[in-house]
This record gives sequence, structure tokens and C-alpha cells, in this order.
Amino acid sequence: MIRVGVLGAAGRMGRLVSQAIADDPDLALVAAINPSYQGEHLGTMIGHPEIDVRISQEIETLLQAETEVAVDFTTPDAVMDNIRWAIEHAMHIVVGTTGIGPKELAEIERLIDDEGHESNVVVAPNFAIGAVLLQRFAALAARHFPAAEIIELHHEGKIDAPSGTALATAERMAKSREESWRGPTGESLKGVRGGEYEGFRIHSVRLPGLVAHQEVIFGGLWQTLTIRHDAPQRSSYMPGVLLAVRSVIGRPGMTVGLEPLLDLPEASL
Repeated sequence: MIRVGVLGAAGRMGRLVSQAIADDPDLALVAAINPSYQGEHLGTMIGHPEIDVRISQEIETLLQAETEVAVDFTTPDAVMDNIRWAIEHAMHIVVGTTGIGPKELAEIERLIDDEGHESNVVVAPNFAIGAVLLQRFAALAARHFPAAEIIELHHEGKIDAPSGTALATAERMAKSREESWRGPTGESLKGVRGGEYEGFRIHSVRLPGLVAHQEVIFGGLWQTLTIRHDAPQRSSYMPGVLLAVRSVIGRPGMTVGLEPLLDLPEASL
């Protein structure tokens, strides 16, 4: 049984992660960190009153609880300090917090090297397995349909636009295609054609009632192809989180994204 501690345990995603871990017979929820909920009973908060875990504001509680894998769903301004701490203390960590860019990824790799590769790290910008598969399918389709547009739809509280998943999808599509394509640019209303990345237009929708959705529409000679993923509830991320928690111990170094964990066959483009 893997002993798991959750950073940001009282947050919206942190509670879902804590509950999913508590429901999994192969995992043990042993620690919870959240500065503003010091002393509260996490088990009661997530519907598992039998789990006697008190929320702490001290990250050292993870060590006291003999945590093997930490899961971070905190904030962009806190996540790198948490990752540094985990690596320095030879603790594996799964990171779902946003704000991890190329500069931060390079630092994580350097820290792992400096500390003798005793800690493994999984950083995933999106834990929805369907969203990961959409990116793979879109990259395959872009080889044959260079004309495409991306529509991503999220809740009104999502600040960044486009979403990281939409941008990553466009990047993979751009690398995959054999010929470039640029659609019409004329606009009678500024911005109506969306943003452009390497010839692909990206449209960001922000509305109450949405959670996370993405659609890629490909166009060719007298045919179109639409690939769409919908995550109407945040609980849809939990299978991906649990997969990362179970996998991180056996994956030396840093793993970026869920796709390497899915054991997919090599794509024949």
C-alpha cells in the first residue's frame, strides 16, 4: 500500500484527490497540508470519518507520516517550493498545480540530478485521460488535415486563455503536419477569428455551467473531422491522478504529462 499525502488538501481539487485516495484500496491517505485549515479533520470533510488525518500547515508533517508520494494541488506561487522540498527530502511527488513552464521543468530536472535521483516527479498539466488522448489523436489527424481550428470551453473562473491544454494541442499539431495552412484573417469585429498559433485558430469560451471541454475541427476537401473531449465534473480527473500516484515510484526522474503512463503503442503517422 502506497502512503500518500496531499498538499492543498482542503481546496476544491485537493478534497477530490483526498477522497479518491481514501476510496482506493491500494492507497493510504496519511497526511494533509493546507495552511488555512490547521487542525481540521480531513476524513470528515471528504466523507471518510474513519480516516484520522488532521490538516496541518507544516509540510514536515509529510515526513512524520512516513509519506511515500506527495500530491500537489496548491497554487502557482507555492508549487515550486513544495517540489524543491520533496526532492530535497527524497519524496516522490505528483504535481497538478498550474504554473510549471520550461524554466521550472529545467530546474526540477537539475534538482533531481543534484539530489542523486532519490525522488521521482510526475508533472501533468491535465489529468483527464480523455484530454491526453485527444491531443494524440489531433496530432495524428493534423498530418492529414492541416486546416484546423480549436475551441476550448471552460468555467468563468479560468483566467488563462487559451488553456494550457489547447496550446499544447496546437503545438503537437504544428509539429505533426507536413504542410502549413493559414485561414482567412479578415474580421468585421476585432478578435472574432480567435487567436492564432502556427496557422491554427484557437477560440476560448468562458461561461458559468462549463467545467473543461475542448473540440478540434479539421477541414479538408469536402470533409471535416471533429474530435471532442468533455469533462463535465472535476472528478473526471481522478483516474489520471490515481494512475500518476501509482506510477511515480517506478518512473525514475521527471515525467511530463500522462501520456507516458498510458502504455500506448507508438503512433504511426
